Amino acid sequence: MEILLAKQAGFCFGVKRATQMAFEAAGKGGKTFTLGPIIHSPQVVQRLEELGVKVLREVAEIENGTIIIRSHGVASDDLEEAVRRELEVVDATCPFVKKAQDHVMGLSEGGYDVVVVGDADHPEVQGIVSYAKGKVFVVGSGEEAFHLPRMAKIGIVAQTTQSMENLKAVVLQCLTKGGELRIFNTICDATAVRQEEAKELAKRVDCMIVIGGYNSANTKRLAEVCAELQPKTHHIETAEQVDPEWFSGVKCVGVTAGASTPKWIIDEVIERVEQINSDKKY
Repeated sequence: MEILLAKQAGFCFGVKRATQMAFEAAGKGGKTFTLGPIIHSPQVVQRLEELGVKVLREVAEIENGTIIIRSHGVASDDLEEAVRRELEVVDATCPFVKKAQDHVMGLSEGGYDVVVVGDADHPEVQGIVSYAKGKVFVVGSGEEAFHLPRMAKIGIVAQTTQSMENLKAVVLQCLTKGGELRIFNTICDATAVRQEEAKELAKRVDCMIVIGGYNSANTKRLAEVCAELQPKTHHIETAEQVDPEWFSGVKCVGVTAGASTPKWIIDEVIERVEQINSDKKY
């Protein structure tokens, strides 16, 4: 059985940067916290906790020490509160997320009503929205954008893990909602490349394995695009979840992973599949 690993599987630039910053902060000792999980990988979060990095929900829970801002960013009020409390701030916000935050602030200050294309419940989107000073709407699809009110000036940004197709669908609807549109394509290139590569891989194999946190938006999207082309697609977090029955009659397995999935987990999954393949020969 052949195993094909996608070239872009695993950590993207922003996640790699945030993780490195978090482990460096943990190594300095002292009280260290993250506001929410640093990335959407329970296994990485657990390793940081073992080093003394505690995950908190609110800045108010921290009296002193170091606070690490997660890769998805946080609400502007939380960042301001951390500064007021004179905490040492390690800002690990992904530069692409930071750019989306800056665009929202600029659009809002320029008199635009802002439309954010993304998942309203995702921490990245909640952080991006907080930088708007006026009206702001979050829509997850063209269908949702259809119900937006008419606006004189509309500024559009996207959650970094959105698909280009979804951004286009929202933009088309917004063309009927306002007289002036200003659009910033804030989709991360790594996300688009990863999805296209996963699609091509899914077409070639008999089974797809997508590795990453169940709370990871980009991993869930990878699993969705793969499943559309290869029904035998399995989204897992760890090697222990790999089921030998998945590979009955399978000659070629494709493996990809979300942007928050560390290499050591990918390696463990591949080793597990290789072991299953070896066992099948006897």
